[in-house]
Amino acid sequence: MTRTGGFQDDGFWTEFHDFLFTGQRHTQAEELLDTSPLLSFHPGARVLDLCCGPGVFTVPLAGRGYDVTGVDTSPAMLERARKHSAEAGARITYVQADARTYEPPGGFDVVLNMFTSFGYFEDPADNTQVLRNMHTCLTPGGTLVLDLAGKELLARKVTPPKVVQRGDDLLVQTDTVLDDWARLRSDWVLVRGDRVTRATLVWFVYSAVELRRMAQEAGFGRVEIFGGFDGRPYDQDAERLIVRAIREG
Repeated sequence: MTRTGGFQDDGFWTEFHDFLFTGQRHTQAEELLDTSPLLSFHPGARVLDLCCGPGVFTVPLAGRGYDVTGVDTSPAMLERARKHSAEAGARITYVQADARTYEPPGGFDVVLNMFTSFGYFEDPADNTQVLRNMHTCLTPGGTLVLDLAGKELLARKVTPPKVVQRGDDLLVQTDTVLDDWARLRSDWVLVRGDRVTRATLVWFVYSAVELRRMAQEAGFGRVEIFGGFDGRPYDQDAERLIVRAIREG
């Protein structure tokens, strides 16, 4: 049996890559960029994909003519992203950096943070700092799109263990609510033949009200909340918690 160290461990992203970044997820990214009013930007917009992973969004964004930079802390994920970009013939700048401190040489028109890539730091002040840094990375009038599984949605989905099979590999995921719904712990067990890999992930989860307040405190002016990439309201029928916030001035 092996154990990875969670979000900050390259071993986690490598070992569980095929379950985290499926072909379906890549296809979904393409479809969202084609159809979502929240992901339609002006031609040639400078886009920062913060916590870009293996390039699920960076590559199709570049394919649509945007000037894209992908930032991630994981060398393994950036290596996959560069390979993906080369295969697609996409010109993208990739930077290994911390989301709390990355300082771009010039401002961006758009900052994207997709697929629940927020709330990973153990100190809640660090997660707040990520929002402040997103604000800093934008030019005046620039837009942040933050996509995650909101606390309200998770409350409907924290159920008995989930089992996912891909080929001969089996993943069992067990979620546990911590600290009065401040955080969530997810225990993963991956079985590949006679090899077993375990990972424990703990992250902060946020409601729409909490994220609106945090975005405003980080300096954003207009903050809108949506329940899906089609722009639907964040209500009982919501699929995601999406924050769109504008840097004013």
